Amino acid sequence: MARKIRMGMVGGGRGAFIGGVHRIAAAMDGEIELVCGAFSSSPEKSIASGQDLMLDPDRCYADFKEMIKKEKKRKDRMDVVSIVTPNHMHFEPAKLALENGYHVICDKPVTFTLQEAKKLKDIIQKTGLTFALTHNYTGYPMVKEARQLIRNGALGKIRKVVVEYPQGWLSFPIEKQGSKQAEWRVDPSKSGVAGAVGDLGTHAENLAEFVTGLRITELCADLSSVVEGRVLDDDANILLHFDNGAKGILHCSQICNGDLNGLNIRVYGELGSLHWRQETPQYLHHKSIDGHKIYQPNVGKLSDEANANTRIPFGHPEGYLEAFANIYRNFARTVRKRMNGEEPTALDLDFPTIDDGIRGMQFIETVIASGKQCKWTKFKS
Repeated sequence: MARKIRMGMVGGGRGAFIGGVHRIAAAMDGEIELVCGAFSSSPEKSIASGQDLMLDPDRCYADFKEMIKKEKKRKDRMDVVSIVTPNHMHFEPAKLALENGYHVICDKPVTFTLQEAKKLKDIIQKTGLTFALTHNYTGYPMVKEARQLIRNGALGKIRKVVVEYPQGWLSFPIEKQGSKQAEWRVDPSKSGVAGAVGDLGTHAENLAEFVTGLRITELCADLSSVVEGRVLDDDANILLHFDNGAKGILHCSQICNGDLNGLNIRVYGELGSLHWRQETPQYLHHKSIDGHKIYQPNVGKLSDEANANTRIPFGHPEGYLEAFANIYRNFARTVRKRMNGEEPTALDLDFPTIDDGIRGMQFIETVIASGKQCKWTKFKS
């Protein structure tokens, strides 16, 4: 198949931040082409958004059902569907797309409820199609290097994990002042049972498990709705136990005034520790009582996984968009090979899947259950 992967998009229309991010990420490596979309729950806005993107007017659809139905009749039909809607609108488009033969890449958290996530896994297994979840922070080269260092025993046995995701943009009730990005995130009918935990905590949980290779077995959560009038949590402090006996701390917040996007992780083992911050993603710090080493993309000997997800020469920081693009590129290469009857490589398959999505939804439900009484609660997978 000597052509680009053809992509349709659900959501991400006028005024939507994340839609633009996904489109840039999809286009960055020249392997995917946006050909159609249903960009809004408003038919008029959806069509206008497609026109803004200079798409064929016949492929700017009023809703995702029309898009999936009409694309199926085209000889140049889309191959994959990208879903970038608020949480409550993930399951139905993903289900319909898969049932009609389209591969799917979806924003996180994967669905509105854990039950939906499990149903989606059944559909993916039944169809045999490719599904990717955009836990984009796992796309950073130095995050992949951290994972490989731990796999190779650089830290010895892991003893403690500290992962944080503080933001401050919801320090005030901007949802009452017309902020659409804030409105749906604090609305249980759109966001689900969690606020900061669903929006940020799932990224922190996914990063901790991805880097360490460990699994959370139980947790104890202290949740708060700090801004008056909010129904959902905007601050969470969570103690963790991992399956190897390690202990951890996960903190996520939308009310840490002064923090912008402070995702960071520290992993402590018997032989040393690893430290990584999303705001300075090109540096991975490896510390011990014997010294301090800094890993950087394209500097020195790195793992195949880190090198495969590095694009630019040393000294130029790989950022958020590049990390996002790594997920899209690996997804596209997997889809292409499967469409050609070929087997994807391990490097092609290096992207989050429905299983990561289910872990995220289970994390949300476990945190909410624990937070109601602030007691230790088993993490059932």
